[in-house]
Amino acid sequence: MNRISKLLCAIGAFGLIGSHAAAQTPGNAARDYPSQLVRIVVPFSAGSQTDILARAYAEKLQQRWKREVIVENRPGLAGTASVAKAPNDGHTFLLVSNGHTIVGSLNTSLTFDPVKDFTPVAHIATMPGIIVVSPEAGPKSVADLVALAKSKPATLNYASAGLGSASSIGAELLKSVAQIDMVHVPYRGLPDAHTSVMRNDAVLFMTFFSAGGDLIQGGKLRPIAVTTTKRLANLPDVPTMQEAGVKGYSYDPWFGILAPAGTDPEILQKVNVAISEISKSADLQQTFGKLGVDLVSASREDFAKLLQQDTERFSKLFKDAKK
Repeated sequence: MNRISKLLCAIGAFGLIGSHAAAQTPGNAARDYPSQLVRIVVPFSAGSQTDILARAYAEKLQQRWKREVIVENRPGLAGTASVAKAPNDGHTFLLVSNGHTIVGSLNTSLTFDPVKDFTPVAHIATMPGIIVVSPEAGPKSVADLVALAKSKPATLNYASAGLGSASSIGAELLKSVAQIDMVHVPYRGLPDAHTSVMRNDAVLFMTFFSAGGDLIQGGKLRPIAVTTTKRLANLPDVPTMQEAGVKGYSYDPWFGILAPAGTDPEILQKVNVAISEISKSADLQQTFGKLGVDLVSASREDFAKLLQQDTERFSKLFKDAKK
């Protein structure tokens, strides 16, 4: 199979090559788009990083299109399922974290297919994760953490913002690469997970600067590493995981927008262009840059490839963790 064939297969797996029916949709739909209210469904609670991004982009899209664009918080699988079953007319979207790539691996009785029922629209942001511990009782470095975990296998708790969240992926990857065993304790969001570490109920949590920066700078959480291969400008003294001794560890949490499968490709391209231009706007770049968030301008093809790669990578990670 040549490179072009492989690319088409990867893109096709996420519905980028629409159905025959969608391909035959008259161009009027795209030309007149949007023709009604647009919904962006967020499968997380209000105040989450996903929600913050959704609301920022919704406001910009509304200004651009002169149509109402609303954000609906529908936490959990119900929110994702609602978009999978929504009309594929280009007026309903799902803003997800990279946790979407493992939904199928963690749930065997889904009412939707996380791959076949969606098509990629736009990759909008990447954001370094930050491994934090209790400043009083927690380990002082990643080396201390790994040594402690190896001395007490399957004893230490790690917190996450929920099973399948970006934070749970980051910690499971640490377990795999560092060859340690810890117990996963999922919470109902970032605030509860932060509190669990501050109370030392959990030894660590992977947070983001936008959510945990104030707690870190206020001395309530100690950052011991960032998950990406480059240091975070907001925390220049905090080493990367690889610099901290965990060779081979690299994790770039991301956020993106999906649409129901079969949505008119011309509409999706129009939305992708709008979002890409919004991502380049100076005010959003400045606002989110201060929060440690990198806004992305990428093609639908590139986003499809990222979805494919991470689905394979993280599905294997969680399947191996169950063994």
